Amino acid sequence: MSDLNRAEIARSQLMYDANRKSVGVAYLLLIFLGGFGAHRFYLGRTGSAVAMLLLNLFGWVTVWLGVGLILLGFAWLWLFVDLFLVPGIARSHNMRLANDLTGGHPAMI
Repeated sequence: MSDLNRAEIARSQLMYDANRKSVGVAYLLLIFLGGFGAHRFYLGRTGSAVAMLLLNLFGWVTVWLGVGLILLGFAWLWLFVDLFLVPGIARSHNMRLANDLTGGHPAMI
C-alpha cells in the first residue's frame, strides 16, 4: 500500500471520527432539550427538528386556549417515538458519512 493510499485512508478515518454522531449525545439532547428538537438538529434532521420546535412553541403559546394541549400531546408522543428512532437515525447518518468519505467503499473506514 502506498503512502498516498495510507494518508487518504487516515484522512477519511479522521474525518469520519470528527463528524460521526453519537447515540448517547442524541439521547441526552432528547431527554433535556427534546422539546426544542435539539436531538434532531444534532442528527441532521433539520426539517423535522424545526417542525418539532414549532409544534412545541405553538403548543405552549396556545395552551390557555386548550388547543395547545392537543399540540403538546402530539409533540410529546413524537418525543416518545423518537426514543426508539434515535439509534437508527444515528446509524443511518454514520453509514451515509462513511460512504461519502470513502467514495462508496465502506471497507476503508
